[in-house]
Amino acid sequence: MSNLKKLAGETVWYGASSIFARFLYYLLTPYLTYKLTGPGYGEMSLVYAAIPFLNTVFLYGIETAYFRYIQKDEHKNDIYNTANVSIITSTLVFTILLIAFNKQFAHLISIKEHPEYITLSAFIIGCDTLSALPFAKLRQENRPRKFAVIRVLGILANMSTVYFFLSVCPSMQAKNPNSIWLILYNKDFSVGYVLVAGLVQSVLTLLLVSKEWLAFKWHFNFALWKDVMIYSLPLTVAGFAGMINETFDRIMLGWWAPAASEAAAHAEVGTYSACYKLSILITLFIQAFRMGAEPFFFKQSVHEGAQRTYARVMKFFVITITVMFLVVALYLDIWKEFIQNKKMWAGLKVVPILLFANMFLGIYYNLSIWYRLSRKTAPGAYITLIGAAITLLVNYLFIPRFSYMACAWATFLCYGSMMAISYFWGQKVYRIPYATKKLVAYMAIVAMLYFIHHLLTGIWKGNLFSLSLATFFTVAYCLFILKTERKEFQKLPYIRKLV
Repeated sequence: MSNLKKLAGETVWYGASSIFARFLYYLLTPYLTYKLTGPGYGEMSLVYAAIPFLNTVFLYGIETAYFRYIQKDEHKNDIYNTANVSIITSTLVFTILLIAFNKQFAHLISIKEHPEYITLSAFIIGCDTLSALPFAKLRQENRPRKFAVIRVLGILANMSTVYFFLSVCPSMQAKNPNSIWLILYNKDFSVGYVLVAGLVQSVLTLLLVSKEWLAFKWHFNFALWKDVMIYSLPLTVAGFAGMINETFDRIMLGWWAPAASEAAAHAEVGTYSACYKLSILITLFIQAFRMGAEPFFFKQSVHEGAQRTYARVMKFFVITITVMFLVVALYLDIWKEFIQNKKMWAGLKVVPILLFANMFLGIYYNLSIWYRLSRKTAPGAYITLIGAAITLLVNYLFIPRFSYMACAWATFLCYGSMMAISYFWGQKVYRIPYATKKLVAYMAIVAMLYFIHHLLTGIWKGNLFSLSLATFFTVAYCLFILKTERKEFQKLPYIRKLV
């Protein structure tokens, strides 16, 4: 129980920082959907769909490798030094290449008129890459407080810069059209200012982790590096394929959307991206969980009864995300107000699909422990490549006809397939006693509650009825879980008295 308590504590810290920071950034959604009119929000979404791909290439799985090799006494003194030397050298090379070929890359992601966006992105990715290992060091050393403060400060700097350029500058320029504000602000560069804000955040973050970053020595263990590359490159392939599953649908939508012009296609991308953000509650929890779980899973693997611990973690994880599904899906009439451009509300029908897809992704991450604990990380690459193939095929076949609805269902099928494959494969290699039938039942119940709510609110209109029914279903489900899992909850401190 102490292990679970420790994981919960670290997840709270990482989660509190990630959720608070991302929620602050989430608050920019109504602001940006209001400020970036026309194709602007879509152009921004295309750039931020491409950045994760480049992040994966720049990092090439070295974070996970660091967690793996730091556990071994013979590598503790060399792994941080070797990994930093490797990442600094490669980041310099990749950044120069990206800037040199910015026009070609801009054309590839359907923003050929703005290669400067790619140049700004190159510097953002470079700074983020250099910050990655210092952040991993903080996580490994169980220092979530510093991790949290830096994350939040970075987001606050981002938000302040966005507001300065998109609100303060145009306002001052309107009052003093011939002043310095004319130089500071160009209304046609609005997406660029969002990227400038991202660069400010990345530079500030790198400065704040400079103590950890500069703690390494310029020492390179080639034999260790070679071993790390063998371990991490399959994870890189899996990560790249994972980005196809996570963000490439926006780029494909920009290519193949059934729109009359490029601007109209960008508007479709903007609608889908804005509605995708309404699934952020589950996404944030998964991210926070991963921050705490990755080092925890590796440390727990050397203890007796690790499989039982993993099974219990999975149970509480599924319970949490099913409740989150109800909170978002049943109260969608409230969440949609975060999108200020009401034309984008046409895409709200993708939200429940994407919520379930992200539930599958979170479960898949839990299941992936069976191959992450071994040096055979290739299965992760194979599974993710299968998911990527499903994403590409479904989007290629159906985007020209169904637009962003095809993207949503492709994501659902992709993550669902990855979850199923990892479960059946993993149980043969490293059996973990998951309460599979019960967990599947929980997911089926929340899906049923959503459909009943959708059906009844379609017959009896009105916000009051919709919200009342949503509250009844959510509370009823929580009480059902408390009763069903009474023995499990009684083992937890602070909850014992409630059940």
